[in-house]
Amino acid sequence: HGCGHPGRARRTTDAQSEVEEPPLRIDMSICINCDTCLRHCPPQFGAIFNHGIDVIIIPELCSGCGKCLPPVCPVDCLVPDPDWSPSPESWWALPGSPDDPY
Repeated sequence: HGCGHPGRARRTTDAQSEVEEPPLRIDMSICINCDTCLRHCPPQFGAIFNHGIDVIIIPELCSGCGKCLPPVCPVDCLVPDPDWSPSPESWWALPGSPDDPY
């Protein structure tokens, strides 16, 4: 009767997007800047950076894999960000960031 889950066709037809999780963001009101998430972010994503006094996750690079989540993060400050917006240009010009692989 045609009331299937609306996202199902997209997930099954888009083989490039195997990960369905939204990117994560850091709630800086909770974050203690321990950098543990940064060290646990898989190198193929490399989505987490120090930016001034903050730690940021670039949503375009974050797969939502969860490798930075507790117990890695001691204060549970990483939250899913399904309504994420593109990163500001300044985030892409971070000192010491690896060259964009694309």
